[in-house]
Amino acid sequence: MDLWQRSAVVTGAASGLGAETARYLAEEGARVAVIDIDAERLQAIAEEIGAAAIPCDVSNAAAAEAALRQAREANGPARVLVHCVGRGHSRPLVSTDGPMPLDDFRQLVEVNLISTFNMMRLAADDMATLEKTSSGERGIIIFTASVSAYEAQSGEAAYAASKGGVVSMILPAARELGPLGIRVVGVAPGLFGTPTLFAIERNLDSRLARSIPFPHRFGDPAEFAMLVVHVIKNVMVNGTVLRLDGGLHR
Repeated sequence: MDLWQRSAVVTGAASGLGAETARYLAEEGARVAVIDIDAERLQAIAEEIGAAAIPCDVSNAAAAEAALRQAREANGPARVLVHCVGRGHSRPLVSTDGPMPLDDFRQLVEVNLISTFNMMRLAADDMATLEKTSSGERGIIIFTASVSAYEAQSGEAAYAASKGGVVSMILPAARELGPLGIRVVGVAPGLFGTPTLFAIERNLDSRLARSIPFPHRFGDPAEFAMLVVHVIKNVMVNGTVLRLDGGLHR
């Protein structure tokens, strides 16, 4: 899909992967709406790239629906949704303080999984009404998964479950929405220099970066954004999760 003057929505856009993705989409000529709970940082990103800023807690279903309505009013129905909202979490199931609070797990599922499903159903409903492009598609939905969905470490059981749910919905969603001309794709980052990584890996050091086969460093959000742009443009990428991890298998 050509991004020139296409309407795009990026969630989690106040920092990290989402902010850089919004920048890249704007550089490609898309009309971008950015969504995040951090209103101050979001406004700064929006002013930088000429986007519509929509503060929102996407784990709140009604607020997410209102945010997409605002994005539609600002730029028209979105042909592109890149959902980068995610909450990191590393906590043992059992510690000297007792079992991990169940609310920790519940909040992770709300933010990482339920918000993903909710944004997908709302965006797909808008996309289904659009005229097809020259490539025969109406839209694309890209989710941010994680390599932790496949190979999580000790202390990441709750986080892995929330991201595993994201991974498992991508293929059936692509099969269901494909006849409407809507693609569904996931990107599973490895160790990227983002607030989510810092929340999970509390004791970052150079040994962690050296464990990546190549390159021996944390990923740059720009590398995530570059892949997102390629996926949008390449109509054959559909119904899959692309690992972006430098070959890391932990």
